[in-house]
Amino acid sequence: VQEKKVKKICDVNVDPSKSMGNGSLGGSSVSTNCKTIANGGQIDNTFNHLSSDFSSSNGGIPSLRMPVVSSHETSLVARCRRLYAHAHDYNINSISNNSDGETFISADDLRINLWNLEISNQSFNIIDVKPANMEDLTEVITSAEFHPSCCNMLAYSSSKGLIRLIDLRQSALNDTHSKLFEEHEAPGSKSFFTDILASTSDVKFAKDGRYLFSRDYMTLKMWDINMDSGPIATFQVHEYLRPKLCDLYENDSIYDKFDCCLSGDGLRVATGSYSNIFRVFGCYEGSTEATTLEATKNPTRRQIHTPARPSRSFGTPPRVVKRDNSGADANGTAFDFTTKLLHLAWHPTENSLACAAANSLYMKIVYSCPQSCVKRFVQKVDEIADYGSPATSMKAVR
Repeated sequence: VQEKKVKKICDVNVDPSKSMGNGSLGGSSVSTNCKTIANGGQIDNTFNHLSSDFSSSNGGIPSLRMPVVSSHETSLVARCRRLYAHAHDYNINSISNNSDGETFISADDLRINLWNLEISNQSFNIIDVKPANMEDLTEVITSAEFHPSCCNMLAYSSSKGLIRLIDLRQSALNDTHSKLFEEHEAPGSKSFFTDILASTSDVKFAKDGRYLFSRDYMTLKMWDINMDSGPIATFQVHEYLRPKLCDLYENDSIYDKFDCCLSGDGLRVATGSYSNIFRVFGCYEGSTEATTLEATKNPTRRQIHTPARPSRSFGTPPRVVKRDNSGADANGTAFDFTTKLLHLAWHPTENSLACAAANSLYMKIVYSCPQSCVKRFVQKVDEIADYGSPATSMKAVR
């Protein structure tokens, strides 16, 4: 009911002497007044006598039992089932469930603890990077993730841009790593912002567990856990902001930590940026998909110019990408560093994303078409461009 308005009013003539005891409201109907109208018809005023439940006392107002309005709306309330407390001295940056269904890890800047789901008052410290003297601290833990199928393997990233693969079967306290993933800098490329930009803010395993995805400030990298020489693919998220690094440093935006998430089928990966936009990349072999979307209720923003994706092949380090220094946002105005998508989550089975922007949560449906359809469309456009006039070609493209 959208409009709560009174639509109808009806008189009730309560006559206790003629009421019926069977409780039926319409059991007895007595015509007490008839009026003849001009066309020969009659207006029959009938009154439905009520049951004894509506009896009146001493000829006064009957004691009617009024209906009670009740709400049938479902109200979902979060309830704390269990509290795992007093295990971290610093803010927790990651929580990851294990594939065994019995344990999970929680990570802060200096430690990673292993928990049992049924034991809330005790945890086991498996990684501790805190030095004896805090002045010797050079890096902190930024993210941690369990392997999707191997319950003994996990990966964690650091502020130096390093990703360490840990095997819990090696030792109780994993001071050493089984594999180290690091991208080596080109000679002479180091600058004032190099260390800040290299800090990894999030790390995620692919669905099959063979590939790792790491997000730093400017890029999203894809790693093969069997090859630690370098990333097999690098996705440029907002390379057009590189000329603005000084402004980003002045307003502390350069320290923003962006997440990444994978689709349920493992074919696409998404990560956020500024002006409430996020990028979706195809991470399957041979894919060149790179889509820019905006999380808003009023999508009036023009499509953002995205730099061309570099050609790449899986299993080989990425080539050097030419930077796009246009520096213009979607509307050609100043960049809006206050609106940013730091956290995203992809639905495990459907093609939709949940995007968190400030105090709002947006649900975004991502539509895609098979790569074969794209190829056929490009071939058809090329044919029209070859045999038609420029005006006809542009019309066909539109």
